[in-house]
Amino acid sequence: MSNSEIQQRRLNATPRGVGVMTDFYAVKAENATLWDHQGREYTDFSAGIAVLNTGHRHPQVVEAVQQQLECFTHTAFQVIPYENYIALAEQLNQRVPVAGPCKSTFFTTGAEAVENAVKIARAATGRPGVIAFSAAFHGRTLMTMALTGKVTPYKTDFGPFPGSVFHASYPNALHGVTTEDALQSLETLFRCDISPQQVAAIIYEPIQGEGGFNIAPPEFVSALRQLCDQHGIVMIADEIQSGFARTGKLFASEYYPQAQPDLITMAKSLGGGLPISAVSGKAALMDAPQPGGLGGTYAGNPLAVAAGLAVLKVIEDEQLCARANHLGAKLAETLNASGHPALAQVRARGSMVAAEFIDPQNGKPAAVIARSIQQRALEQGLILLTCGIHGNVIRFLYPLTIPEAQFDTALQLLSTLMRP
Repeated sequence: MSNSEIQQRRLNATPRGVGVMTDFYAVKAENATLWDHQGREYTDFSAGIAVLNTGHRHPQVVEAVQQQLECFTHTAFQVIPYENYIALAEQLNQRVPVAGPCKSTFFTTGAEAVENAVKIARAATGRPGVIAFSAAFHGRTLMTMALTGKVTPYKTDFGPFPGSVFHASYPNALHGVTTEDALQSLETLFRCDISPQQVAAIIYEPIQGEGGFNIAPPEFVSALRQLCDQHGIVMIADEIQSGFARTGKLFASEYYPQAQPDLITMAKSLGGGLPISAVSGKAALMDAPQPGGLGGTYAGNPLAVAAGLAVLKVIEDEQLCARANHLGAKLAETLNASGHPALAQVRARGSMVAAEFIDPQNGKPAAVIARSIQQRALEQGLILLTCGIHGNVIRFLYPLTIPEAQFDTALQLLSTLMRP
């Protein structure tokens, strides 16, 4: 069956609200390579939107899932628990950059993790308010849409949203938002919209994902930590896109050792392609909800938990943090050397790399240039994603396990596409 035949079936059978980037359909994938129905080969620099840091079908992940499949696929942990859930919680508790004893609990999606982190913070503080940031992305449920700092397409036509959610500015030097501006916006919120004594949590991304791979300045994160300590607010780091070696450390929060969060949300690459998410954090906070207050029918599915344990081992065995730094440095060098007149900034922390384009004639965000490079790359068999509130940023999310020769070939193509 051809891609075009399946495409027509998709248009007939599924709603337009599920936006789909490509018009071909996957039939097979291995590490950083994907094949469609026509047998065409693609290099995947999207990795399922940061889900496949360990690549498509990593052998150790596949083996772990197969072994669990031979035992059982589901019991619901809240009804009949299983040991590997506990083992994965123990592994995360040892690794998360959170001070003191930690506990972890599992869910299915990143949005669920964020929602439950908010629940935990509210239960622990007895307060309603939550502060998020402009350009943030935290999910597609009603609460996480309220937290998300971008309207189109995520929030259009879907309101009203839950109350007691407020937004402050996130630092963005390229667009003239300093750390001082961002902190002043928080003070304005405290004066005009909500007392800090009514704020349960401040949730932030150490590196914004959908927002454009904007890296939080250390002084900003330190100030957030001080504000949270001063007012008894829970500090939540959303590491759903930045976690699991993508940034050159297991978690991006490790770059801010003096400003550790109280709770961390994670998902995406934790499962190596299987749906699982988690909240990890200080034990006293994690224990705030009453028994039965956390959970879900599929929360911590045993197949996904088995995959998660394998992912952590692969990251360690294959030294993927070091590899993220190696690959990211090569990519950043290639982008910076391109000489593209609209390339305004390359942002890179490990292999969380982005290129932002601004029209040199008028200084405005150039989404059309980003889309053009993305489309021409796709025509040459390289899958890229865009992001940013203006859609003018290309982000690079290749598997960290990509073979060196395949990575170098992709960089050569990028160099060609970005020549002035």
